[in-house]
Amino acid sequence: MENVININSVDDYNRLFGLETMHPLVSVIDLSGTTKYPRHFTLNYGVYALYLKESICGNIRYGRRNYDYQEGTIVSFAPGQVAETELDENFRPRARGILFHPDIIKGTSLGAEIGSYSFFSYSSTEALHLSEDEKNIITDCLEKTKAELNRPVDKLSKRLIARNIQLLLDYCMRFYERQFITRDKANNDVLE
Repeated sequence: MENVININSVDDYNRLFGLETMHPLVSVIDLSGTTKYPRHFTLNYGVYALYLKESICGNIRYGRRNYDYQEGTIVSFAPGQVAETELDENFRPRARGILFHPDIIKGTSLGAEIGSYSFFSYSSTEALHLSEDEKNIITDCLEKTKAELNRPVDKLSKRLIARNIQLLLDYCMRFYERQFITRDKANNDVLE
């Protein structure tokens, strides 16, 4: 394994991929706008990251296993987790998502509940598969968060940013639960 790149801040990530940092603790990203990207890299996340993958970019290893993902799925990482990515040759990344530092959620309802989002667990190496309607909901949540990041900072900025992130994560939990309920039903039908 090559050198591990520590991503201790949103800016560390943005500098690695040539993206602009608009807020020190949160970034809504669009990797199709990257100005640079390594072909093979290993990231040690010090931030939360959630990506809506718009294409299969190559191989992602996470928690010593391959991450099972496809085009139109969500993959996520939490602080302390390490992910190795090897991009396919001549491939340009296409993904949208959000990165946020744990400090943005300290003292918020999201900070109190962050542990309940099981998709940030190392044991979850399966991506969230989304319908078109669900992708639109996720994209809308990202756009609302980005709009709040572009507003001038005021007394409610942190709370509104954290609540927008929490709304996004709550929708992801809903969709994960749907995915596993659907799978359980399909498995039971096969057994019957």
